[in-house]
Amino acid sequence: MNPIDAFLKAIVAAGMQSPAEIHGDGRIHRFSPTGKRSDDAAWYVLHLDGVPAGAFGNWRDGLVQCWCAKAEREMSAIERKAMDQRIDAMRRQRDAEMRRRHAEAAAAAAVRWASALPAQQHPYLSCKGVRSHGVRVEAGHTLLVPMRDTEGRLHSLQTISPDGDKRFLRGGRVRGCYHAIGRPSGKLVVCEGFATGATIHEDTGSAVAVAFNAGNLQPVAQALRAKYPCLTIIIAADDDWRTDGNPGLTAARQAAAAAGALLAVPNFTGLPRGDKDTDFNDLHRLAGAVEVSV
Repeated sequence: MNPIDAFLKAIVAAGMQSPAEIHGDGRIHRFSPTGKRSDDAAWYVLHLDGVPAGAFGNWRDGLVQCWCAKAEREMSAIERKAMDQRIDAMRRQRDAEMRRRHAEAAAAAAVRWASALPAQQHPYLSCKGVRSHGVRVEAGHTLLVPMRDTEGRLHSLQTISPDGDKRFLRGGRVRGCYHAIGRPSGKLVVCEGFATGATIHEDTGSAVAVAFNAGNLQPVAQALRAKYPCLTIIIAADDDWRTDGNPGLTAARQAAAAAGALLAVPNFTGLPRGDKDTDFNDLHRLAGAVEVSV
């Protein structure tokens, strides 16, 4: 197999759509991991001179993977040294590009956030039966949920359309960012979605950190553990009971173990649970109230 085909095969094996074309020029190139034109969250770098080697990844979920046409055990000492230098150079390129993308997205987020108005009513909030808790509305129809770090710096936004379609700003930082609801007092709950977090806060009074997706539960929980070393942290899982591998519950368990946190799972026992009933907001809809029990 020629190096380009082998490199493309590695990208596909990592769970992404392969780029439409490959440039083996040693520069960083963006491509869509999903095949959607508007999505350029993935990147690759490929060198075809010497021993062909490259790297690729996904800024959205933090995936980074190196690839080489030759196994390390088959390389000479000179080839291994050259490969180490090449990998280091590719890492610097990736990090520089990521910082640039994050800076652009943060600037765009600041402008959009400043121009938006505090949300009063919105179809999504009505559908989920929750209040706004600091989110804003843009152009009268799009909810903006701020994505901040533990210092309160705004890095990006999650947008929610009236029909519930959720998106992140292109190039924006997600890892370790969250939306805070309430002030911690003794304990803090970390969950995936805004509606879930709003429900938990409204029903229990507990402060909540909305991590936006399962993959971000652990980075957020660890960042909050570093900020609040003595606080009781609870990971409120999404129980994706109809999805292979239950990614919500799996990620929540990993986050709890990594951050020294407790785990809470919505209990639908005795309720007419549907296939898509997975989180504490769904539980509230069926039971009328929720408890975050561990």
